[in-house]
Amino acid sequence: MFKTFSEAQSFIKDHNVQMIDLKFCDLWGRWHHVTLSAGVFEAGLMEAGVGFDGSSVGLKSVKSGDMALIPDLSTGVLDPYWEVPTLSFICYIVEAISKKRFFRDPREIARRAEDALISSGVADRSVWGPEFEFYVFNKVSFENDINTASYHLDAIEASWNSASQGQGNFLPVHGGYHAIPPRDQLYNLRTRIVMTLEKMGVPVKYHHHEVGGPGQCEIETPLMGLIAAADSAMMIKYVTHMCAHAAGQAVTFLPKPLYGEAGSGMHFHQQLFKKDQNTFYDGSASDKLSKIALSYIGGLLLHAPSLLAYTNPTTNSYRRLVPGFEAPVNCFYSLGNRSAAIRVPAYATEPSQVRMEFRPPDGTCNPYLAMAAMLMAGLDGIKRKLDPTSMGFGPINENIFTWSEEKRTSIKSLPTSLGQALDALENDHDYLLSDGVFDEEIVSDWIVAKRKEECALSVRPHPFEIQSYFDF
Repeated sequence: MFKTFSEAQSFIKDHNVQMIDLKFCDLWGRWHHVTLSAGVFEAGLMEAGVGFDGSSVGLKSVKSGDMALIPDLSTGVLDPYWEVPTLSFICYIVEAISKKRFFRDPREIARRAEDALISSGVADRSVWGPEFEFYVFNKVSFENDINTASYHLDAIEASWNSASQGQGNFLPVHGGYHAIPPRDQLYNLRTRIVMTLEKMGVPVKYHHHEVGGPGQCEIETPLMGLIAAADSAMMIKYVTHMCAHAAGQAVTFLPKPLYGEAGSGMHFHQQLFKKDQNTFYDGSASDKLSKIALSYIGGLLLHAPSLLAYTNPTTNSYRRLVPGFEAPVNCFYSLGNRSAAIRVPAYATEPSQVRMEFRPPDGTCNPYLAMAAMLMAGLDGIKRKLDPTSMGFGPINENIFTWSEEKRTSIKSLPTSLGQALDALENDHDYLLSDGVFDEEIVSDWIVAKRKEECALSVRPHPFEIQSYFDF
């Protein structure tokens, strides 16, 4: 929004801004913030920053936790949820003393990935289009104690409420795709979300009801650059949560909140451009994909098992990646096949529109790290001139779930658990270290933290186990 600090100061004065909110992302993908009075927002802050304890949000150890935030002026926007005029910025994280960019800042990691792309000479920018799927619930409760493990979710659209409420405008399981009002009871909420986003400078392509009957929605943005797409992803999650909260409802981007119902993904459309030319396009190819595009696809599929440790970083992620739904479970690419790990949209045939879509990721990922990792995997494929067809990755334009089990085993599988993805990352992460984008410490710390999460789940009795085995 602003190019200079003086522009920001003028805006503060003209709009009677009272508070300055500084937002920053931790390594795991959650936003945090600190708020200043507008009166202390002075030019010196752009060099000194605002101090905070990085150890409290997992960015550093306790013995050296002091860090600072410096606002990225270009991200300035009025936050509509505050009672007084509040100007919000996404921040860079810097070292407290040297003021150097913090190496583990997720935004900085994403920036280094873009630098790696430029230095490769393959392209001068990457373009991304995340799709945001989420559920809206009107009641959410959970309990975990020594003698209790339970959760309860309820949605105003859910068919399980039909008998008790005596209305007919309910959506059956898997019956929500592009549903129209009055059965789609969330269209006004989604519209408020979209209008808020647009006022805050986040463009939106469209919104609609998704497959999941009990409140599943989708919002999609136009294609944009990597940092802009990641910033927008964080803002979209913030606004959806805040709009739902204001309406007495709750949003979750959890991949599989409901058993037997459609899961929520965060598919990433991807392109590379060089001098405003789409390097993924080749008009002479039957599928319009260039050799660069095919090698990029080869890199993503080769490294897919380890990539999922960043794009699907929770135990719940693998409740979604199961057969029988549109979620991918195998490493192959296809023209239009939504069960493929990579789909090449059949409708995108214009030179500027040809692209590929990586479908495994979900909304629990840190978008900065997930996109950086995908870009590095694709770049590795280009550097090595990988051919996805000779590697057995397709294209496969058939429904593989109609194949025999023996035939399906010919296709490489994606991990079926977070542990498998972490094992893959442990054995395959050199591509992430290229050009100093990630380092061994970032990767190892991620693996250690995520293994603790998986262990915490594995040692707890599950309600279904009590139901199935209590009588033994």
